[in-house]
Order: sequence, then structure tokens, then C-alpha cells
Amino acid sequence: MIVFADERIKEAWEKVFVNDREFARQLLKAKEDILENSFCGIQVPKDLIPLKYIQKYGIKNLWKYNLQDAWRLLYTITTPSKVEIISVILEWMNHKDYERLFRY
Repeated sequence: MIVFADERIKEAWEKVFVNDREFARQLLKAKEDILENSFCGIQVPKDLIPLKYIQKYGIKNLWKYNLQDAWRLLYTITTPSKVEIISVILEWMNHKDYERLFRY
């Protein structure tokens, strides 16, 4: 299962499908891949997880899914029960914003 971290992210997701069909295809592919295997992204080391995600969402892990043109989709994985895995989409950004967020 995939959910959005908050209503703002969900609304931004929906706007992409109205405004940018090519990017929407990339997001759909990412969603399909994550649904098939929640661990398909690249795990961000715990000490590199931006504090804003820990404070705002209380996450304990962060995953990066590479999109075309150096865009990144960031998500976390939760396990509310032993049989259920939920991927939570936090946001997506271009490479410049990604570098700024991770202070590269």
C-alpha cells in the first residue's frame, strides 16, 4: 500500500497529472515499482535523514527513488503490523533541491 505523508503532498501529486503528463508517467512508474517492492529505492543512511522529516513525520527510515532528469522521490516505509508494509511518499524534488536538503 502507498499513502501520502499529508494532504499537501496528495494535492501536489494530483496536480502533476493535470499539468505534466510526462512527469506523471514517471511518478506512476515509481508508484508501481514501490507497490511491487517497497525496498526498490536506495536507503538513505539514518544519520543523513533530514531532521525536518524526523520532526514532522517521526520517520525512522528514508528511501530515495531516482526519477528521470535527476529528480528524486523520497519515501519512508512503515510496518503497522507484521503482515502489512506501507510506503509513505514524503515528497519529490529536482536534484538541486535534493542537494540543498541533504547539504551536499
